[in-house]
Formats: sequence, C-alpha cells, structure tokens
Amino acid sequence: MKIPAPIVHVGFAEALSKGPPPPGNLAVPVFAYGLLVVELYTPVGQDPQKPHTRDEIYFVARGEGFFFDGDKRVAVRPGSFIFVPAGRVHRFEDFSSDIAIWVAFYGPEGGESNG
Repeated sequence: MKIPAPIVHVGFAEALSKGPPPPGNLAVPVFAYGLLVVELYTPVGQDPQKPHTRDEIYFVARGEGFFFDGDKRVAVRPGSFIFVPAGRVHRFEDFSSDIAIWVAFYGPEGGESNG
C-alpha cells in the first residue's frame, strides 16, 4: 500500500528564516516534491538571473518593482502572479529593498510545451 505524501505548510516568516541561498543558487529552497521545487527569492540590488530550463511561476509576497519579460516591463506588487515558460529572458527591475517572491519551478526540463 502506497503511503500518501504529507501535507506541508511553510509560512512566509519561516521561509525568510531559511536564508541566505546556498552557493550557486539565487533563491532559498523551501520545498521539493516530484517535479515541483518551491523557493523564496529575495534579490538585493539587481536581479542577475538567466533563463531557466523549466517552467516557473512567481508570486510577489512583499515589496514592489517591475518585471521585465524580454519585451516590456510591468509593475508588480504583493499578490502579483507571473508565469514564465522555460527558456525565456526575464528579470525583476527597480524593486524595493524588501522584495520577496515565491518561485515555483515545475514540470520537465524544456518546459511542459516541449514535453
């Protein structure tokens, strides 16, 4: 008989306390299960990220700024949701010093549209 995975709850304050990111990572790992990886991203100064090999979603939890999607900039603030397909240029710009963003990577390498 297969034992079901437990339900997991990680509060925002708990996720913030897990920092800083490990070497080689821009965000703090918070949870992983199967093809899902959830991290908390708190960039300082600038966002140096490069396109990722998996699809990802962002939820802005705190702070504000702009999100550049490779073509245009859009304002983001707490509650903003952003989907980025694998391989697309993107970054946060001109963000407040307190910005904190949940990021979830999921699906296969190359993104779901390629899977």
